[in-house]
Amino acid sequence: MDIQLSIEVIFMLIAVAGMAGFIDAIAGGGGLLTIPALLLANIPPVLALGTNKVQACSGALAASITMIKKGVVKPSTMKPAIIGAFVGSAVGTILVQLSPPDLLTKLIPFLIAAIGIYTLFAPNLGEVEAAPKVSEKFWQKLVVPIIGFYDGYVGPGTGMFFALGNVSLRGREIIAATGTAKILNFATNFASVVFFVFGGNVLWGIGLAMLVGQMTGAYFGSHMVVKGGSKIIRPVIVVVCLAMLAKYVFG
Repeated sequence: MDIQLSIEVIFMLIAVAGMAGFIDAIAGGGGLLTIPALLLANIPPVLALGTNKVQACSGALAASITMIKKGVVKPSTMKPAIIGAFVGSAVGTILVQLSPPDLLTKLIPFLIAAIGIYTLFAPNLGEVEAAPKVSEKFWQKLVVPIIGFYDGYVGPGTGMFFALGNVSLRGREIIAATGTAKILNFATNFASVVFFVFGGNVLWGIGLAMLVGQMTGAYFGSHMVVKGGSKIIRPVIVVVCLAMLAKYVFG
């Protein structure tokens, strides 16, 4: 589909992608900004989802590279989780192109509210390692693919779900959990891009323009995570949850 946008709208989308990349690198939830922006530009919903994944994939890659270089995470230790994230997202992406995501749309506000409340009131969340509540096998082979499916089917907040899930279920320290989340989020975004491309649901010109802003924001956001730790991540997660909840409740 050929969609023509004015130069002003394109620059607006690039700026929004930059802010989203920054937020995604710290806590996740950048899709709360980019998806509505694409819809406001009169891009059909499925095309908006596919185009959003192009720029989101680049931001996740930039953040992942930074986390790897800083020694926060080692991809070689999480191969099953990466595969599970990819497969889950692929299935979700295929299904969203075949049916409207009505069910998940109704469940999302409750999930986001629960995460926001947990993050706000949980004492010392992710500041130190804690005893895991589930096994690494359970986390990598069941929880990760489920979150991956959500990302392929709807998307916003996936990085936050990966990070908080790792903290609450596996007892991980929040910086390490955030680094892991970036790798998994790249896997889910990459899977979505592949299957949205197969479905013909990507506007490449717009997606590549937003990619520039997304990568810039992700670069600065990921560096801030490494420097600021939980003092930055926790409040950002709470704010993003509240913003996402307001978006879903009030439209």
